[in-house]
Amino acid sequence: MKRFLLVALTVSLLAGCAPKTVIHTYRVPAGGLSTFLNYTPGRAPMISAHRGGGDIKGYPENCIESFEYLAKRLPVIIECDIDLTRDSVLVMMHDQTLDRTTTGTGKLIEKTYDEIRQYRLEDNFGNVTKFSVPTLEQVLRWGKDKVVYTLDVKKNVPFAKVVEMVRRTGAADYSVIITYNATQAAEVYRLDPNLMLSVTIMKEEDYQRLHDLGIPDRNMVAFVGVREPRPELYKFLHEKGISCILGTLGNLDKQAVAKGDQVYKTFANNGADIMSTDRPIEVYQAVK
Repeated sequence: MKRFLLVALTVSLLAGCAPKTVIHTYRVPAGGLSTFLNYTPGRAPMISAHRGGGDIKGYPENCIESFEYLAKRLPVIIECDIDLTRDSVLVMMHDQTLDRTTTGTGKLIEKTYDEIRQYRLEDNFGNVTKFSVPTLEQVLRWGKDKVVYTLDVKKNVPFAKVVEMVRRTGAADYSVIITYNATQAAEVYRLDPNLMLSVTIMKEEDYQRLHDLGIPDRNMVAFVGVREPRPELYKFLHEKGISCILGTLGNLDKQAVAKGDQVYKTFANNGADIMSTDRPIEVYQAVK
């Protein structure tokens, strides 16, 4: 009996000493994303992982396992892509075809979900992983208390279908819907006036168009492009409490590789509140 108790105690202590997985989440307050994403002077810049991964070996884009890999290393906003299967299942996929990112071939819209779930995801280097294409529902349920999402809705996907899934999964407090023009933004706002919207604002007239359609400042986070905007645009938006996303993916990330990651600090000092990047870990190390 004593031997049994000693073994049980040892097992219990070892279990208590086992390392726990730490998720470095952004803490969204009770007021929701409109409070969390409101421009706050002096706040450390946030990092958005473009397509949620792909450029890390073994971790494909638009993949829950990749999202988790990043969330264990930094507080992260996950930008990810939503498309439809032939049987109208919302899945995470950037391309219209399966060839680049999976072991399958052909158009996504011509495949059922049961067909594509058999394929394995590949990273951006062509390495086949054991991971499969997730559904939007799986992604949203996984993300609670772990990440914030910006959801890129592909052209053939109805916004209403995505908004309904966000509601069904209770994900409104950690999901931003990406829109590319004022008409799309107005549509999503009509569907749910409580949702945060990523809106494209390259100049003051873009903001005015959104304002004229009745979209409140508190619902907006502004994507200002993939090159640094004029300082006046940052000032204009910040005065309205609107945070700004700078897309460093592409040329600005390449600039950082060539000149050193300290350039990300310059982007932040110039006014970028969120940097959408293919190099999230490197950006975090530079600005944390």
